[in-house]
Amino acid sequence: MATTHTRDQAPQDAPPPPLGGRFVGAAANYIDERTSISGMVKALGRKVFPDHWSFMLGEIALWAFVVVFITGTFLTFFFQASMVPTHYTGAYAPMRGMEMTAAFDSALRISFDIRGGLLVRQMHHWAALVFVAGIGLHMLRVFFTGAFRKPRELNWVIGFVLFILAMAEGFTGYSLPDDLLSGNGLRIIDGMIKGLPLIGTWTSFLLFGGEFPGTDIIGRLYTLHILILPMLVIALIAVHMILMIVNKHTQFAGPGRTNENVVGFPIMPVYAAKMGGFFFIVFGVIALLGTFFQILPFWVYGPYDPSPISAGTQPDWYIGFADGALRLAPPNWDVVLFDRTWSFGIIVPVAVMGLFILTVLFYPFIEAWITGDKREHHIAERPRNAPTRTAIGAAGVIFYAVLWAAASSDLIATHFMLTMEGVIHSLQALLILGPVLGYFVTKRICLALQKKDREVVLHGFETGRIVRLPGGEFVEVHEQVDEYERWKLIDVETFAPLVVRPNAKGRIPWHQNARAALSRWFFEDRLAPLTQAEVDRAGAHGAGHGAHGAVDAPEASLTAGDDREHGADADR
Repeated sequence: MATTHTRDQAPQDAPPPPLGGRFVGAAANYIDERTSISGMVKALGRKVFPDHWSFMLGEIALWAFVVVFITGTFLTFFFQASMVPTHYTGAYAPMRGMEMTAAFDSALRISFDIRGGLLVRQMHHWAALVFVAGIGLHMLRVFFTGAFRKPRELNWVIGFVLFILAMAEGFTGYSLPDDLLSGNGLRIIDGMIKGLPLIGTWTSFLLFGGEFPGTDIIGRLYTLHILILPMLVIALIAVHMILMIVNKHTQFAGPGRTNENVVGFPIMPVYAAKMGGFFFIVFGVIALLGTFFQILPFWVYGPYDPSPISAGTQPDWYIGFADGALRLAPPNWDVVLFDRTWSFGIIVPVAVMGLFILTVLFYPFIEAWITGDKREHHIAERPRNAPTRTAIGAAGVIFYAVLWAAASSDLIATHFMLTMEGVIHSLQALLILGPVLGYFVTKRICLALQKKDREVVLHGFETGRIVRLPGGEFVEVHEQVDEYERWKLIDVETFAPLVVRPNAKGRIPWHQNARAALSRWFFEDRLAPLTQAEVDRAGAHGAGHGAHGAVDAPEASLTAGDDREHGADADR
């Protein structure tokens, strides 16, 4: 006899669920009835994400921040953010009895007295470095593939602000042990701030609470490091993820992939499982780094003292560009004007770095204004298909790299037995000429790669098979690419330079003329995309000769003839 039951009544012959299951189910129903969270979970679970290795860079940054948060929470229970002088009595014998601040004392105790403290501290530092590096590489991927274009301009701004906050978070944490290295770093920051006209001295006194080093700078940095900056980072990550879901994820070109259709895996259960596994991989790699690779042995340098400054002190890599900019500034740039000393050796580097940061921050809006492109873009571009943008990115990377290398100018001079002046002058010249040369070389490489793609689509790729024709001529057999590869090679956007028109008075304003000139420069030296007729002819030609899996001599002769014909068409 069949058992009937309603929605609220369990079958009579079914065993009752365990007590724990009933409690969890009741709690879930209670929450869902009051929040309707199940609908949101179902909608989110159906969200599709494409599968490409370059998209993992953002996940590396995300999971590294989770490791930073976990390890940092552990460290907050033992670190004492105070500059009160004390005498060390812990397990590290070389410093026992030495006078130091409470911050340095607690950092030593975390490293040598607390079980697992050194491992967690090193994991925290390595995770912070991976976090900054992950954001940087992720933004490079977004830039070079054009994933910042409409409708993702705001997400680019949020991502770059996250990058700046991550560097600030790293620097504040780097300064907390109050050791010789961090003290020198703070002294450099203090000098940069004081070098700013009008507001420099007052800003320094506000930050340090008086003359450097102040009485409570460690406590203020600690508040920034564990409270204010993490809250901002978490909030921006949440907004970044929401916008990514709302705007859809970008994807590379391929069959069935359009601006409206995303090809990939849903979050539940496939992508969620992959993300969970990837988190444990990132966590494990950071744990291995913290276990086997020592980082920042601050006990070797001792507490902060301005007298024993050594030439080998370097900032963490992500902040090195600021130190390098100061080192590359020419000496004797101090000018007395209006009864004040203007330190252009500091003002100019700070202004250049600020202009560089603002240019990167607002680049999506700058490019959209130059090109006049108001379309939505959900297909990521191959860098070679946007040669001007790729060349600009390469020039920016070279500019940053030279500043970054300049932070180690003293080590370069000592390790390679060079003069300090020679290293500085070489880097100064490279700072000016490097981005210019990088721009033109990168652009020519992109155009050459586009020509190579055109050849592969029209004539196929080289197979290495050499056949002999009846007339004695030897030719190489080409094989056509598959549908997916051909789709990727021919996916080139066609967008003409901006054409400006006269206004109501019949005039073209100067800024519109400048905009048109910039647009022509952005789109110059382009290759005309292949026509559909050329693509269809190449596909039919490849299908005709690839059906039997082998090419005999007459077919090879026809292939060579068609190749020459197609080459002539391309030249025309």
